[in-house]
Amino acid sequence: MARARPFSAARLPGFAAMAAATFLILYAPIATLVIYSFNGSDSVAVWGGFSLKWYGAAWENAQVQEATMRSVVIALAASGIATVTATMAALGTTRRGRFPGQTLIYAIINQPLMAPEIVTAVALLIFFSSIKVATGYTGLGYLILAHAAFCVPFAYLPIRARLESMDLTLETAAADLYATPWLAFRRVTLPLLAPGIAAGAMLAFVISLDDVIITEFVKSAGQDTLPTYMLGQIRRAATPEVNAISTALLAVTVALLTLFFAVTRKRA
Repeated sequence: MARARPFSAARLPGFAAMAAATFLILYAPIATLVIYSFNGSDSVAVWGGFSLKWYGAAWENAQVQEATMRSVVIALAASGIATVTATMAALGTTRRGRFPGQTLIYAIINQPLMAPEIVTAVALLIFFSSIKVATGYTGLGYLILAHAAFCVPFAYLPIRARLESMDLTLETAAADLYATPWLAFRRVTLPLLAPGIAAGAMLAFVISLDDVIITEFVKSAGQDTLPTYMLGQIRRAATPEVNAISTALLAVTVALLTLFFAVTRKRA
């Protein structure tokens, strides 16, 4: 008797049309944005011929340069803090047997992923506002800590996944060879964990670089990042310069995410 073919959603009637419509809905607006970033007209919606002038305008815009540098500084610092914190949390929750409250700890670490971002933003606003009033400090430290708090679960997930794929007997074997806990971590655990740490750091960096909601709630006057600067421009008089900035930011994000998936695939 002929064996029945395994079920495949791709064989369902209308699957190809539905998939094509989904990709069109998802990517047509992005493609339009990229195309109109080369618009020679002063309008964001009226095509005026191919031109690179808006990329040049964005490159020479002092406000764009300042906002970009601020975004990079915040993203680097926040992703660094989040990655170190996530690594310690992942080590504490995976390199041992099961213990009471382990599921609750997982839920607490991943809480920013489950809660609406606006809720996290309001909570951070209230928390940091009270500190600002008490200390008088209004620097970038609040934005860095706010981004780091939100980015911890994004860094935690790939690091934890990497640790869970590593056999616990590796450290035990190192201890049998008279390695101290620190030496076993530095020579055995850390090198094997490095791809997961790199993936977590890149993902946290991208999330921080692109964030708008938390930044809008926590930032002080004169602390616009690149996404919030673009939001402000759209609220006033939008030009294709915003399209050019968005396309450049999209290119950076895609490049980092591609590198992230390359690292995680290599890890697997």
